[in-house]
Amino acid sequence: MQSTRTGQQPFFIHVAIVEHDAGFVDALTQAVNGAPGMRLTGVAGTRAEGLALLEDPPADVLLVDLRLPDGPGIDVIHTAARQWALCNIMVSTNFGDEAHVMRSIEAGATGYLLKDSSPTKMVEEICSLASGGSPISPIVARQILARVRQGGAESGGRNAGFVPLLSASEVEVLDQITKGFQTQEIAERMRLSPFTVKTVVRRIYGKLRVAS
Repeated sequence: MQSTRTGQQPFFIHVAIVEHDAGFVDALTQAVNGAPGMRLTGVAGTRAEGLALLEDPPADVLLVDLRLPDGPGIDVIHTAARQWALCNIMVSTNFGDEAHVMRSIEAGATGYLLKDSSPTKMVEEICSLASGGSPISPIVARQILARVRQGGAESGGRNAGFVPLLSASEVEVLDQITKGFQTQEIAERMRLSPFTVKTVVRRIYGKLRVAS
């Protein structure tokens, strides 16, 4: 995370948070402040505060709660995707909320973090997202595959345009994820590098936004 090469300034991952759950904000703040290669640059607790936060210089990773007290967090994601174009947007969510995760991906998010994650897991996921990775769970992968297959079955349906966007290898990676295989295992099974598998998942996120 933090550069140690002589003569260079250390590299930090700048993190901003839009979250109304005080307990989660506290845990996340401690995790970020405790990581040597991260800096917390801003915290907002409402939709209005989150939109105002986007007027500041962009962070590297923005975590957004979808259920804010004064409006949907997806509004913050839509705006951040435009105003902080190079920022990696991560959704903070609860287990079982995959439908909202799908909507957030379509809006511009490139990752998600479960609120019951350990501090170590939080730091790992933020670092992974900042370095080009994108997490995807078997349940979310199944939802994407269902959308692909529904589009194929309904050639005139609203999802039809999504089918040609995914290549055969992208569909295969999704299928492997739905079966519970991890990145390293998928790489071995498909004779790819782990980096290539992560790139494929990132590409699927991008295509979801195009399809929407």
